[in-house]
Amino acid sequence: MLLAYTPTEGEEARMYDDTLDFIVNHESCFERTLAVGHVTASGWVVSPGRDKALLMHHRKLDRWFQPGGHCDGDADVMRVAEKEVREETGLLFFKLVRPAVFDLDVHQIPANPKDQAHYHYDIRFLFEADPDALLAVNGEAKSLEWIALDQIAGYNNSESIMRMVRKSSL
Repeated sequence: MLLAYTPTEGEEARMYDDTLDFIVNHESCFERTLAVGHVTASGWVVSPGRDKALLMHHRKLDRWFQPGGHCDGDADVMRVAEKEVREETGLLFFKLVRPAVFDLDVHQIPANPKDQAHYHYDIRFLFEADPDALLAVNGEAKSLEWIALDQIAGYNNSESIMRMVRKSSL
């Protein structure tokens, strides 16, 4: 699945190469116990009109992100992304727009009392859901919110998020 993906922007191409290299060179890349980093999966959830995205206010990091998380040994990153969307948003009904990688990102996670600083090699999938559907905040989030794409920069203007905003209309 990852080999079939074509990055759309220059920096993403570098991260794609880094991700492939990481997976090839680390047998336990899907385990969070790999201290240098690990593969994660997330879902970019958009409204059917592609004018809004669902973000969560992450409790630990105190920032707005798409739902996602650790693979915990599961190499099926698409399944992990779907599980994380369900667990972190409470959405019961949502659909995978296409069974292919939507985006990927490599980012450093700061050191914390439990873990040293490390990298997440995040593989992302595009999902669609009704913005009127009932949401349920879990323990990892302070809140969930459907945000107009043209307003997302006010919540998180990182290149990682803004790249997915740009891709949402493709």
